[in-house]
Amino acid sequence: MTATMAMPVTPSQLGLPDRLDVREVGLRDGLQIERPIPTEAKLELLAALVEAGARRIEVTGFVSPRAVPALADAEAVAAAVTQFPGVRFSALVANVRGAERALAAGLRDLEYVVSAADGHSQANAGRSTAEALEEVAAIAKMVHCHGGSCEVIMATSWDCPFDGPVAPERVIDLATTAVRLGADRLCLGDTIGTTTPGRMATLVRGIQVANHGIPLGLHLHDTRGAALATLLIGLQLGITQVDASIGGLGGCPFAPGASGNLATEELAYLCRDTGIETGLDLSALLSAARFAESAVGRPLDTGLLRAGDRQQAPWQPHPRANPAPIRADYTRSGVEDWPVIEEEES
Repeated sequence: MTATMAMPVTPSQLGLPDRLDVREVGLRDGLQIERPIPTEAKLELLAALVEAGARRIEVTGFVSPRAVPALADAEAVAAAVTQFPGVRFSALVANVRGAERALAAGLRDLEYVVSAADGHSQANAGRSTAEALEEVAAIAKMVHCHGGSCEVIMATSWDCPFDGPVAPERVIDLATTAVRLGADRLCLGDTIGTTTPGRMATLVRGIQVANHGIPLGLHLHDTRGAALATLLIGLQLGITQVDASIGGLGGCPFAPGASGNLATEELAYLCRDTGIETGLDLSALLSAARFAESAVGRPLDTGLLRAGDRQQAPWQPHPRANPAPIRADYTRSGVEDWPVIEEEES
């Protein structure tokens, strides 16, 4: 009997891009809801991510250290990025004061969050969506004066834990206003991990039509296990910028039910076997994820950490099945002894 050759299917034949621009957000979104860990541990994790091929990294957030103590060392982390040439670093800011701090620390690419739902905006930033949107102009102007770029992330783009479903038309109008006020890029945040393929397509297409030519990214949480499925729809619609977090770390401290992000290693696994280039090394990512487990002092429950890479021989779970002891010096019993940087609230 003559064997039939199975020809590999290319990404373009599946309507997918040949390459993805992956932004690693584990050091900011991933750690913001964890108990604070030492700056040295963050820098070791950063080095592991760079070793794994990460070339875009959201390295910290310049937010109130009283509200988010895990990011109280933002300046110290930012000061270390010069050790990693060839990596594009950015930071998240919550207001003008945060943007001033980030720029003073030497970072030039900033992400500014505007919640599409008023309920989440009040919980997250202490102000309405309209009030948060007004600051886009000032932040974008500051960033542009320093030769940087301003991305506006639309949090709760599909659903809010306080207000419920968010109308696509509202998100489109907010995004369009953000661009008019100076945003260079947009990103849709599925803050509590509720979107599905059809809803993803509706909103992405609407944003693209209303803001032709403006780069659009996705920031997905895998709360209900649908992040990869909805991501594929976004990719088929032309999205090439995606956020992911090592070990699936993450969640919003001001959004009940917001669990971890799309895991970087699971995104890399899907892309490798689909022929989409990311520049990421899966084996090195799994090592970085195991280190992240040690740093935060708890197991990280992603599929790749549980089962391992299919290309690993023999067919056994990843070595994480017998993890090294959690490093005591990378855990904290509480946050009361964490240094607080005084910051003007706004």
